[in-house]
Amino acid sequence: MDRMLKAARTSGSLNLSNRSLREVPTEVYQNFDNAGEVDKWWEVVDLQKLILAHNNIEVLKDDLKNLPLLTVLNVSHNKLIELPAAIGELPSLKSLDVSFNSIANIPEEIGSASSLVKIDCSNNRLLALPKSLGQCMELAELKASDNCISSLPEDLVCCKKLVKVDVEGNKLTALSDPVIASWTMLTELNASKNLLPSIPESIGRLSRLIRLDLHQNRISSLPSSVEGCSSLVEFYVGSNMLTSLPKEIGELSQLSILDLRSNQLNEYPVEACKLHLSVLDLSNNALSGLPAEIGLMTSLRKLVLTGNPMRTIRSTLVSGPTPALLKYLRSRLPSAQEAEASTPTKDDVIAMAARLSITSKELSLGGMGLTAVPSEVCASDEIKKVDLSRNSIEELPVALSSCSSLEVLILSRNKIKDWPGEVLKSLAKLSCLRLDYNPLRQIPLNGFEAVPRLQILDLSGCVGSLPGKPAFASLPLLQELYLRRVQLSEVPSDILRLQKLQILDLSQNSLRSIPKGFQNLTSLTELDLSDNSISTLPAELGLLEPSLQALRIDGNPLRSIRRTILDRGTKAILKYLKDKL
Repeated sequence: MDRMLKAARTSGSLNLSNRSLREVPTEVYQNFDNAGEVDKWWEVVDLQKLILAHNNIEVLKDDLKNLPLLTVLNVSHNKLIELPAAIGELPSLKSLDVSFNSIANIPEEIGSASSLVKIDCSNNRLLALPKSLGQCMELAELKASDNCISSLPEDLVCCKKLVKVDVEGNKLTALSDPVIASWTMLTELNASKNLLPSIPESIGRLSRLIRLDLHQNRISSLPSSVEGCSSLVEFYVGSNMLTSLPKEIGELSQLSILDLRSNQLNEYPVEACKLHLSVLDLSNNALSGLPAEIGLMTSLRKLVLTGNPMRTIRSTLVSGPTPALLKYLRSRLPSAQEAEASTPTKDDVIAMAARLSITSKELSLGGMGLTAVPSEVCASDEIKKVDLSRNSIEELPVALSSCSSLEVLILSRNKIKDWPGEVLKSLAKLSCLRLDYNPLRQIPLNGFEAVPRLQILDLSGCVGSLPGKPAFASLPLLQELYLRRVQLSEVPSDILRLQKLQILDLSQNSLRSIPKGFQNLTSLTELDLSDNSISTLPAELGLLEPSLQALRIDGNPLRSIRRTILDRGTKAILKYLKDKL
């Protein structure tokens, strides 16, 4: 003990976990004021990090206030029944972990610890959270799972920097509309295993939400506003009382996992068949049939239907492999060569879209069989978004350079062969460029210098377009990069320098390994490595756990991670990797 205390006097960090302590040593509260003559007083620093986890401590004294520079305090897995009011006299405290104790209430004084960024008070006996938490406006992570909390304080509306909220396993009967509306930075919300009868309309304001877990509640319907959760990747709403789904759920274009098990659904909406899901769990509902359009969801790797009174599909198909079921459903689709009776001419559609763009500043001409960019596209210097996807355009006209306000240019699935560097160079405000699935030849080494302000770049399916060492470092603002199916055999090293990168898609390539340098991508929230040849993942990937919310690795010959861990999803995989360090 003496050796550890002595080391802490110069490091400012003290870890006394797993030492069967019944109380906090007096020397700790004294902040090493009595350093002893053996110490050089000028080398002694104030305590900044104190770990007391996994002991038998029953009391924290008010003397805690003697540690004004404390930034981290972990007293989890002890026998505390209360916290001292002095917790509010720690102005530098950023991380507080009091989980797995027997605490009945957190003192209101905690609001004075206004530097708090993370608080974990899970697995206690809390009936409520203190209103003063609203004063902790730097709060980014709040974990209060497995307590007896019946409502969240309205004051949390002030905590606008919250990124992760976990209130699983409580007695919540409502989520406040104003509070939810204020959490616009939220990427993960877990309110499973509560008593919620509904979801507030304001859920649609959470455009950054990636993971939403509401399973095991009493929810009877989903609001149509859920379509506003445009970044949602994982949605768990099983074990509720849903009888139907809003058609707007089909607008969640990023959704990969949708868990609807153990509800009372009697149909699956056709509109939701355009989702690009990998897992759809509809087990234990009241479905008697399925729309044939589900057969078009070719991204589905797992479709679970057991426990439904299916009348139109054979039981062998229901319980059999997903590909066979999808093939059967596709066979029931009509030939779909009717309904072309009185369609307007192509010129009419272009003219109408141009008129609408005057007010919307957006021009959408996707899937019109165009072989060239219409002159109407280049007619306005106020247009901000142009969608020319799914056409047969081979090159961009020089006239497009006059669109000085253009921010989003979508050219997916055309016939563009050459990198349009000269035109792109004139689009100074361009932040999103999608060139996926074009027969693009190799991009010049300095090609990306034409678009330095890009935040989103999609080159998926542009096989052979990347030079030997693509200069992604020329894109310092890049937040989303999609390189699906471009025949990559290794991860371009420049990607590891993109500090603002949030979404990276490297799926359907020939990658065999992942570099340790991924740990430097601290802003990453989504990483898709599916359908490669990766056999192991570096343990350092686990260090991304606070930010990385969605890790897709299915379709790889992984041997180092057990299937039981893989099936539990992103959090379990990252924890496993982190524990290996």
